[in-house]
Amino acid sequence: MNILIKSARIIDSQSNFDQKIQDILIEKGKIVRIAKTIKNPKKYQEISSKNLHISVGWFDTSVSLGEPGYEERETLENGLKTAAKSGFTAVALNPNTYPLIDNKSAVEFLINKAKDKVVSLYPIANLTQQAKGKELAELYDMSNSGAIAFGDYNIPVNNANLMKIALLYAQNFNGLVVSFPQDNTLSNQSSANEGVQSTKLGLKGNPALAEELQIARDLFLLEYTGGKLHIPTITTAKSAQLIADAKKKGLDITCSVSAHHLFLTDKELKDFNTNSKVTPPLRTKNDINALRKAVVKGTIDMITSDHTPIDVEHKKVEFEKALDGTIGLESLFGAVNTLLPLKNIIDSITNKPRKRFNIENPIISVGEIANITLFNPEIEFEFNKKHISSTSTNSAFLGKGLKGKVLGVFANNKLKIN
Repeated sequence: MNILIKSARIIDSQSNFDQKIQDILIEKGKIVRIAKTIKNPKKYQEISSKNLHISVGWFDTSVSLGEPGYEERETLENGLKTAAKSGFTAVALNPNTYPLIDNKSAVEFLINKAKDKVVSLYPIANLTQQAKGKELAELYDMSNSGAIAFGDYNIPVNNANLMKIALLYAQNFNGLVVSFPQDNTLSNQSSANEGVQSTKLGLKGNPALAEELQIARDLFLLEYTGGKLHIPTITTAKSAQLIADAKKKGLDITCSVSAHHLFLTDKELKDFNTNSKVTPPLRTKNDINALRKAVVKGTIDMITSDHTPIDVEHKKVEFEKALDGTIGLESLFGAVNTLLPLKNIIDSITNKPRKRFNIENPIISVGEIANITLFNPEIEFEFNKKHISSTSTNSAFLGKGLKGKVLGVFANNKLKIN
C-alpha cells in the first residue's frame, strides 16, 4: 500500500527524525522517504490532520480478549479491531482463555486465527499446566510455536521452588518468565485495597504487603537463579522501590503498570462501582504518585491497558460477586496522556516492551517497514460509551476527562483510519 503522510511530528526516541515535523512517503508498506516537503505526483492517498503526530505503532503487553471460550465477552476479530482503533499495532494476549494456552496447539491456533490483520497478536502462554501452579507447562515447545513469554494470568505461583525451576529452565531458550505479584495467603481473596476506603465500605482488604512480599520473593529467586523475569501490573510505591533496587543490582527484571493504576485510586469504589473492581486492586494517591514518577525514571518499563472484557451478567451484580477487570484499550492513551510526558508514554508502549518481549522493533526511518500510529495528543474529551469499541462495556474510565485522540494506524501494509 502507498500513502503520503503530511506534516507529522515524529515521536520516536530511536529515530534521527525525533521531534521533527516531516512528510513521510510509504510505498508497498515501506518508508522510502522522509523530508520537510514531499510532492505527490503519483497521487497516493494523503493523510493530513491538524497537530498530527506519529510514533512507532503501539504495543500493549497485557490484553485479554475472551476467545476461545468466552466469545460473549470479546472475539479475537473484534478485539483486534478495537486495538487498531485504539492505536495499537500489536498486542500480547493473556492466557486466560478456555481452553488455556498451555500447549503448542493452543499457541498455534491463536497465531493462525489472527493472521493477516493490521494488528499483530503475540500469545503469552501459561507457565504451569492448567494454571494450577503444580507443574511447568510445555515451555520450550510453546516458545518454538510462537509464545513470547510464560505466566499464569493474575494467578501467582505460590510454590517458590517451582518458580525457581521455571527461571532456571527458561534460560535454555532465552525465555521470559512472567510472575503475577500477589501472595494469596495475604490477599484475603479481595479486590479492594486494604485501608480507610475498604474499612468504610465494609469490604475485605487486599494489603499492599501481599504484592510487595511476592515481588521480594521473586527478586530473591531471580538473584539466585539468573534468567529473565517480568512482573506485570505493579500497584504500590514499595513495589516500584523493590524493582528499582533490583535493577541497581543488575538483575534482569522488568515490570509494567496499568493505565488505571496510574489514573484511579481506591476512592473509585465509594459507590461499589464494579467497573473499578480490578486485580490487582486500585491503591492510594500516594501509590499512584510514586508509580507515575517510576515511569518517568524508567523503573517501570511499560504501560499496559490490562484490557479485560467482562460481560454485563458478570459485572452488574453485587460488588463481591462481580468478576474483576476493566476494558482499557480505548482509554489507555487518553488517560496516561493527562499524567505523563509524551516521550515517556510512547517509549513505554513502543520500543521498551518490544525489546523486552524479543519482538522486532521498528524505527521511523528510511528503509524500515512502516509500523506507525497516528494521533493528536491535545484533543480533550469526556470518555463515554460512544468511545467504546469492545463488545463489553466494563470501563473504569466512564465519565473521566481524557486527553489525546488516535487518528489511525498503519501496519502489515494495511491502513486503518478512524
